[in-house]
Amino acid sequence: MDSIECVVVGAGVVGLAIARSLALSGRDVLILESEGAIGTITSSRNSEVIHAGIYYPHDSLMARFCVRGRKMLYGYCTEHGVPHRNCGKLIVATTDVETEKLAAIRQHAALNGVDDLRMISAAEARALEPAVHCTAALLSPSTGIIDSHSYMLALRGDAEAHGASLAFNAPLRHVAITNDGFVIDVGGSDPLELGCKILINAAGLNAPTLARNISGMPQEKIPAAYFAKGNYFSLTGRAPFSRLIYPVPVPGGLGVHLTLDLAGQARFGPDVEWIDAIDYAVDPQRAAKFYPAIRRYWPELPDGALQPSYSGIRPKIVPPAIANQDFVVQGPRDHGIAGLVNLFGIESPGLTSSLAIAEHVMEKVQAGA
Repeated sequence: MDSIECVVVGAGVVGLAIARSLALSGRDVLILESEGAIGTITSSRNSEVIHAGIYYPHDSLMARFCVRGRKMLYGYCTEHGVPHRNCGKLIVATTDVETEKLAAIRQHAALNGVDDLRMISAAEARALEPAVHCTAALLSPSTGIIDSHSYMLALRGDAEAHGASLAFNAPLRHVAITNDGFVIDVGGSDPLELGCKILINAAGLNAPTLARNISGMPQEKIPAAYFAKGNYFSLTGRAPFSRLIYPVPVPGGLGVHLTLDLAGQARFGPDVEWIDAIDYAVDPQRAAKFYPAIRRYWPELPDGALQPSYSGIRPKIVPPAIANQDFVVQGPRDHGIAGLVNLFGIESPGLTSSLAIAEHVMEKVQAGA
């Protein structure tokens, strides 16, 4: 039976970032991906926003990894020529009650290490974005956008340049624990058994299922999987905005916000639709709820201007009644299995946090923790 030092399961943005870090440290790495290409699931179905780290609970992994990861990501993009733009974001209040909430948002962001938010008046906001309607706004200059596919290609290239290899259409079916690591059963058209010493479960939506297929993994340490679908609608014409526009958050989410891609195309979303099975179809009828939400900050949105675009599914590990969660990164101290790291619930800001998550996983691998 062949063996390798490290196996990373999942070639999404987080799995690729982890594989890159492992390869850069001189370890032999194999990435297993059940699909036929990198990043085809959650990593390619998001807003492609580089988040500042404003809203996440103080000292949570999301807050810590987002703030550090954002700084690392801007540096990585510049160094590797990954297309991105530090375009900034406006968080807009449209009522006096919402205006009062902006100060609390700014204070919370500062606790998270985001110290560059600036309160601006409605007139200042309109000077920046003439089409926006608001009573006041927060300007977030460190928010940006990124070409996520180019970023993943750069991570893959880095990993492979340092000796990592990647197997597509290679679903991991079962893992047995041995005295010196693991024996993994890989399916697909060319099934095989492979030994490894370090196993990283970065399977995203499928991470809990994969963990249940590891013999000896304590079942009580595996969270249940819930699917929160986010639907996006795109604008048929060109948007009169150069920055991202976010409403003041509402309970359970950030509201219907406007994001831009690097070509200037606007899209709105995501909303939250809890589903029982993976389904990426976007129901055109959902646009009826988007129009009034968008017109709160862009009253001139034309009728019929929204068209179904795409959807993504958040890998939730808490039920709808709770909704808010934190990243979970389990090492041997958490589950008792040497060499195993499980990553659960890596939703937004997973892309922004990817390099910081990889750094954290490396620390666990090096410490055996």
